[in-house]
Amino acid sequence: MTAVAAGARVPGAGRVSVARGYRFELVKLVAQWRIRLLVLACWSVPGLFTAAVSLQSTLPTDTLFGRWMHTTGWAGPLVTLGFAGTWALPLLTSVVAGDVFASEDRLGTWRHLLVAVRSPRRVFAAKALAALTVLLLLVAGLACSSTAGGLLAVGDRPLTGLDGHPLAPGDAAVRVLLAWLCVLAPTLALAGIGLLGSVALGRSPTGLLLPALVALAMQLAQLMPMPVAVRLALPTSAFTTWNGLFTTPAQKAPLLIGIAVGLVWGVVATALARLLFLRRDFTNPVDDGSGRRALILGALPLAVPAAATLAVVTAATGATGTGIAQEKVQRSLATAFAHLYRLQTAQLGRPAVTEARLKATAVCDKGSVHVAAEGPGNDWRCVVSWHLPGVEAAGTAVYQLDVAPDGRFVADGDGPKEVNGYFLVRTPTGDAPNPLWQFDGTVELLSTAKVSSKG
Repeated sequence: MTAVAAGARVPGAGRVSVARGYRFELVKLVAQWRIRLLVLACWSVPGLFTAAVSLQSTLPTDTLFGRWMHTTGWAGPLVTLGFAGTWALPLLTSVVAGDVFASEDRLGTWRHLLVAVRSPRRVFAAKALAALTVLLLLVAGLACSSTAGGLLAVGDRPLTGLDGHPLAPGDAAVRVLLAWLCVLAPTLALAGIGLLGSVALGRSPTGLLLPALVALAMQLAQLMPMPVAVRLALPTSAFTTWNGLFTTPAQKAPLLIGIAVGLVWGVVATALARLLFLRRDFTNPVDDGSGRRALILGALPLAVPAAATLAVVTAATGATGTGIAQEKVQRSLATAFAHLYRLQTAQLGRPAVTEARLKATAVCDKGSVHVAAEGPGNDWRCVVSWHLPGVEAAGTAVYQLDVAPDGRFVADGDGPKEVNGYFLVRTPTGDAPNPLWQFDGTVELLSTAKVSSKG
């Protein structure tokens, strides 16, 4: 007897609607102690963490926007978002989506559920929607809690973007909200993979861990200097490309590509999970859906969206290299330096100067004429030059750059010390390090990709 036969109509009984089945599955999920603990943790821990770190003397400067947590409350949710994309969201999708079907196999309740609902299609829809609802609740908790903690501890103040440009509190709030909304796409992709693992692997613990394992493998791949088209074709790329929202103008192309790829993967993985679920024989007590055949039927078709997204991204962008080229690094560093120089001038009480009058430029290499000035690495060396009104001689400052494969860089001032050395400046929010000493920036990987694709 097949799954459809198991769900055959019983005289005198009516089918359970998807809405009613959804409410039932949602109650089942929320009734689990681990789900309740996750909801409590997501709605409380990020806020407490953000508030506590914002009040400490040392900051997580190795994380994006971590160095600004003393300055504005809008830095806190972005630090949390960086951690969530790396660890929290993959683990949450594993616990929720990776177990929503496998739990029935462990408890042996499939036959009872199908007798009550009498439609495998409705069962799948109800379970998938319930898992999605819980995941959205958890993501909302992470975003709201970290934002509240940062604003209560530090306040609603301007945020410095990744190009050194100050963002007004209202603008920062909109961009923070958009960044959290953008990471829903890769989260849905991992959720679809979790549903697929839960259906295909049954009670096997591998199904529960599948989203986390896939996310970990893709994070390791992101650390490699791969071509930018391959990087953007990964379903988790939007976990990092949201950084482009915090430049002026925003770097939209990589982010939109990452969102589209994540949604495609989510739809395809969920459709495969549904297909396997409907083909399963629930009347066989020893058939829990796992096995080599189910794994092959579920995993191999994922190669299709992988190849398709890579082909489309490559054709649309024309990018074949890492996207990190000398000219783009120089332009990004000079832009950030000019904005931060203006901030430093205001903090030190000097005469105001605009970025246009500074005419900042940068010349960068990788420490040797024998090494091509392209690609990621911590051996970038740059000299920034600028002009002050009424001063004939140009000013110069040296920076050591550590450029990551995803385009993010950390600029470390290397003299002269009165310009980019370490010293404290007095600000309205208290003493803070010289903004030109160390700062974060980002290289737009797709800009001029068709002209200079070797980088």
